[in-house]
Amino acid sequence: MNHLASTSPSTQVSLTSPVSPSTPTTSTPTAPTAPPAQLLADAKHPLHTPAGLVGGTPVLWIGEPFTSAGRGFWAKLEGHNPGGIKDRAALHMVRAARERGRLLPGGRIVESTSGTLGLGLALAGATYGHPVTVVTDPGMEPLMTGLLTAYGAEVDLVTAPHPEGGWQEARRRRVGELLAARPDAWCPQQYDNPDNVAAYAPLARELVAQLGRVDTLVASVGTGGHSAGVGAVLRGYFPGLRIVGVDTTGSTIFGQPAADRLMRGLGSSIHPRNVAYDLFDEVHWVAAPEAVWAARRLARHHYATGGWSVGAVALVARWLARTLPPEDRIVAVFPDGPQRYVGTVFDDGYCRGHGLLGHLPADAPDEIADSGERAVTRWTRCTRVTDPLARPARHHLAGVPR
Repeated sequence: MNHLASTSPSTQVSLTSPVSPSTPTTSTPTAPTAPPAQLLADAKHPLHTPAGLVGGTPVLWIGEPFTSAGRGFWAKLEGHNPGGIKDRAALHMVRAARERGRLLPGGRIVESTSGTLGLGLALAGATYGHPVTVVTDPGMEPLMTGLLTAYGAEVDLVTAPHPEGGWQEARRRRVGELLAARPDAWCPQQYDNPDNVAAYAPLARELVAQLGRVDTLVASVGTGGHSAGVGAVLRGYFPGLRIVGVDTTGSTIFGQPAADRLMRGLGSSIHPRNVAYDLFDEVHWVAAPEAVWAARRLARHHYATGGWSVGAVALVARWLARTLPPEDRIVAVFPDGPQRYVGTVFDDGYCRGHGLLGHLPADAPDEIADSGERAVTRWTRCTRVTDPLARPARHHLAGVPR
């Protein structure tokens, strides 16, 4: 954007015209371009705690060349929070636990995380005066480990995956051991804590204030927190809202069999109770190479991107923008920014080593009628969303033993 073009004509100056010798070199006052009340309304208020940095994130239009000509979607840039979208959940869960007396003053917070919630808990610990222990695994990026340590969190690393639940279950069991050893400690239990869901009501209200109307919401699903929290509130405003969940291949959340997962931040090897299955109109599974392609293309052309979750969500929103009516107002939630992914998604050596480059996504997703139809390995869509724990077990997935 040419900032001079948006400047009031009375305040524009020429950058090329020479200054006349008779022209005074001292600056002269100019008339204000906005009334003081408006200047105050537009200014950021001084903050007394770091928690005040959370919320009020911007919305950015994503159009060409990422999308088809004349089509696009709005991206809610949660990477503008200090640590990402889960700052909202961490602060809300800690505050609620303190109010109910479950987290005593100075008590230690212990939780399992792949990274983003850890940053939020470190922020909550600094805000409310609690030490924090983050249980993670070798897949956490060195940058995240360094940041967590710098912010005062203790990082506890599990060294072997659980034989059935993988790294995620190994982390959860380690949390249990730490809690048993410290009776004064508290765990947010982000997968099943309804406060995780309630934390995202302000995000939904921000979208209503910023856009006025939302027709389609696209959100990644991991713990189920922000998809349920934002989706439920928005549907209260807009009963006809379409809610599209985005998962990763190899995740069990929507009834697919567990498999090795490279992507972090979305997907799960367990079934979080916070996932609101009844809210979703459809679910998409996205593979790692497809998410990398989208994240990198966003970075190159729109200077707004993130990691695995952002790439996966953007790919789905891009397709919806092309296939839904042009007047449909689509919002995609981008959970974080690109910084923690410099050594993975945006590193050519890493991506080549994992076979992630050179895979142009298909123009449209594959389709299955039911999540138990077969195991998917590429971008795939299903419009029948059910809770896999609320229906009889399915054993006919191709290539999956009983």
